[in-house]
Amino acid sequence: MSLNVNRKTMILGIETSCDETAAAVVENGTKILANAVASQIDIHRRFGGVVPEVASRHHVDQITIVCEEAMRESGISWGDLDAIAVTQGPGLIGALLVGVNAAKALAFAHGIPLVPVHHITGHIYANRFVHELQFPLIALVVSGGHTELVFMKAHGSYQVIGTTRDDAAGEAFDKVARTLGLPYPGGPEIDRLAKQGKASIDFPRAWLEEGSLDFSFSGLKSAVINYIHNERQRGREISKADVAASFQVSVAEVLVKKTMLAAGRYDIRQLLVAGGVSANSRVRKEMTAAAETRGIPLVIPPLRLCTDNAAMIAASGTIGFLKGMRADLALNGSPNLAIEDF
Repeated sequence: MSLNVNRKTMILGIETSCDETAAAVVENGTKILANAVASQIDIHRRFGGVVPEVASRHHVDQITIVCEEAMRESGISWGDLDAIAVTQGPGLIGALLVGVNAAKALAFAHGIPLVPVHHITGHIYANRFVHELQFPLIALVVSGGHTELVFMKAHGSYQVIGTTRDDAAGEAFDKVARTLGLPYPGGPEIDRLAKQGKASIDFPRAWLEEGSLDFSFSGLKSAVINYIHNERQRGREISKADVAASFQVSVAEVLVKKTMLAAGRYDIRQLLVAGGVSANSRVRKEMTAAAETRGIPLVIPPLRLCTDNAAMIAASGTIGFLKGMRADLALNGSPNLAIEDF
């Protein structure tokens, strides 16, 4: 389907899939007019991870505030909006329901079309704030719950060509960080600590079957945790920085090599990296070097757009809106929503 991506659109995006309550207004899918985010990191840090029920309650407290803030900051009125885009899934069901029901209420109250968005497509379209997408392309999405390679022939066309078989990369970061006694969220803490250490420990890389584009980080996570426990039982002092550096190098190597394998298999014009783990300095450095060596144009969002936000949902929702995707007031949250459905 050929889309007029240059058509002027104003979309309010709403994101509540996990622990960020966010609303944003985006023009033409490429210009952020407002991007309000209420973070819950400090709330969940005491538990060492996201507590779903706590997250849902705080979404309820913040959703009206962030929507009003986004509209006020954008300087437009409700009548200027073409649609409201909301994350339908995947995510925590209680958290998703807060955003979905808020979006339905606003759409009904203002007579505005409602557009459902898949959370992962949002991460992919965060790259459109940096550079216009060039098709065909491959997107590597690496976040707390997802590690996927997605092939796209055109706007709104998604084919998963590789996925994680167990722990996602972000999950492995959080679990290793917790074992090292680092605060939540673990990814940024490991990245910070790794810069002070050396990758001197030979942790495993899971390549799976020859030529496979799938990922597996459970074995690596277990190897790191076992190393830490065994060293402590032997009374040896552990260099947390060396553990962090060695673990991070292992993750980055697998992500980069699998992505380059996919890039060599498909005729692409562009490579995208997205999701929370795309903020990792080692991943960004190694992916940039590999793409330059192969002459593949690489796009990675700025750090503020790597983690969950509503601007990316509005950007993806713009494409859904132009494709004619609409939801009625029966829209429900879907924690296991498949990207191919979009």
